Amino acid sequence: MKRWGRGWIVLCVWLLSAMAYGQVRLSEQAQVSLVTSAPYEAEVFTIYGHAALRVHDPLQGVDYVFNYGIFDFEQSNFVYRFAKGETDYRLGVARYPDYIIEYQMRGSTVTEQRLNLTQAEKEAIWQALLLNYQPENRVYRYNFFYDNCATRPAAIVERCVAGKVDYQSPYATQTFRALINHSSRNKPWLTFGCDLALGSPTDEEATSHEMMFLPDYLRDAFAHAVIRTAEGEERPLVIETTVIPAGDEDPEEEREKDLLDLFTPMVCSLLLLAGIVAVSVWEWKARRKLRRVDTLLFLLAGIGGLILFFLAFISSHPATCPNWNLLW
Repeated sequence: MKRWGRGWIVLCVWLLSAMAYGQVRLSEQAQVSLVTSAPYEAEVFTIYGHAALRVHDPLQGVDYVFNYGIFDFEQSNFVYRFAKGETDYRLGVARYPDYIIEYQMRGSTVTEQRLNLTQAEKEAIWQALLLNYQPENRVYRYNFFYDNCATRPAAIVERCVAGKVDYQSPYATQTFRALINHSSRNKPWLTFGCDLALGSPTDEEATSHEMMFLPDYLRDAFAHAVIRTAEGEERPLVIETTVIPAGDEDPEEEREKDLLDLFTPMVCSLLLLAGIVAVSVWEWKARRKLRRVDTLLFLLAGIGGLILFFLAFISSHPATCPNWNLLW
């Protein structure tokens, strides 16, 4: 908000006026689109991609992106609340050019899918978004698998179309764990942490609809989806697709492979095993005990156990209990 300054103030005043008085109704030229951005490897929270809804009406001067993925790291006790499953996200609104340029500068390709909607359906989605943006409605309890920036746009579209959305998913079903592990495949420590922290519910197969919690799957599901009315009529959900390329990356910002990247969880585990075997052999030959080594090992294991216990039995995350890693 600080970066866009005056533009944000104008945007907020305009949106508040539209919600308060209901004066802005979409014209026949209005378009509603699903906007998905490709994953970006630099940050943990960007490796899964992103999704939002765009409403564009040139006659009314409307061109805004409604984004359900806004959160604040500076929020009080953010890390603790996130671990406990009490992270509150909110709906944010940005001007379309500002939204796109941010992802281009980040290095993400953006795909815009214009939806094949009637005028009544466009208006219903527009009014639903305005209603969600009211101060008492814009904050929601985020859930990575079941209620996030990708599931919310899909839910609004499904609720506002005159018929049923049949996604005709092109993918075979997978487990939740396989889906997120594929997304974090270039971050082995993140994959290792998720495998430890997430329990057996993560090993259940996600339905084709549940797989849309990841923006890439949502985009492809929309591309193959049709709307079926009660009268048996059928029309494609997406009428036009536009791909906006990522901006050119600065060569000076390209990071060479760091030596620390070689120390994956498997490498570190093998080094730890080799070290403990060497210490054990020395203890046997010297007939001595290095109790500090045992103390360090059990301290680390105990801390890990406490963290897993907290996630499984105290947090409200739906996928952390039961976690059979607690047994060892």
